Amino acid sequence: METVPNADVAPAPAGRLTGREWRTAVELATSALALRVVDSWPRGDEHPVMVLPGFMAGPDSTLFLRRTLRRLGYRTHDWGLGRNLGVRPGLEDAMLDKLMELYDRYGTPVSLIGWSAGGIYARELARRAPDAVRMVITLGSPFRGHPSSTRAWRFYKFMNRHDLTHQLTSPEKRAEREQPLQVPTTCIYSRKDGIVAWECCMSLPAERTENIEVDATHLGYGHHLTTLKVIADRLATHPDQWHPYAAAPPASDGGLPHAATG
Repeated sequence: METVPNADVAPAPAGRLTGREWRTAVELATSALALRVVDSWPRGDEHPVMVLPGFMAGPDSTLFLRRTLRRLGYRTHDWGLGRNLGVRPGLEDAMLDKLMELYDRYGTPVSLIGWSAGGIYARELARRAPDAVRMVITLGSPFRGHPSSTRAWRFYKFMNRHDLTHQLTSPEKRAEREQPLQVPTTCIYSRKDGIVAWECCMSLPAERTENIEVDATHLGYGHHLTTLKVIADRLATHPDQWHPYAAAPPASDGGLPHAATG
């Protein structure tokens, strides 16, 4: 059984890591030049995939990820709500409406991929409608610990001066948010994340739940080649045949992902 770090005492990433977030441009260029490699990855079965962006990001931020998954044979969709400005009145219902619209359209559960704050939303959608969700994949999503463990917390509070902020900070809500899901869940994190404390992005141990380490920047998860490969593998695994991602050396040893499951 995997032991995960205490997220409640995790500090925000060091300034030197935040300063290295410029590497996202290199990650994008590397993946763009290696698209032929994608064709050797597991093919999709055309099931629907909805991608939810991070805080202050919108459809453009997930375009490369969605195009890559479409190339592999998935029916990919943006969350349809524009730029992610944080928790807003009616947001949860609007996301649920989008999920159910896709579920009804295709007649099959939808895989959810959430980047940063988008992953927190994806997890809560899976709690509300588990029958409509095939699996959840989070990319650097701080669903454990306190939001102050992210470099974006001050700006988030500035942008969200309303009563709904307590949903992120109260001990009761935080305890609810960190509970594992019923559906297969893959939590991707990076110790090189310059925005979010990696400890907050790891799930508590549970059946059909895994934590996978990569070496991406926070802003680069959606176009980091190794991360994309993990996503492709997970999406191609049917929930009834779910198994942990094949173990590999840690990201610090050659840039390969490391998987651990509860």
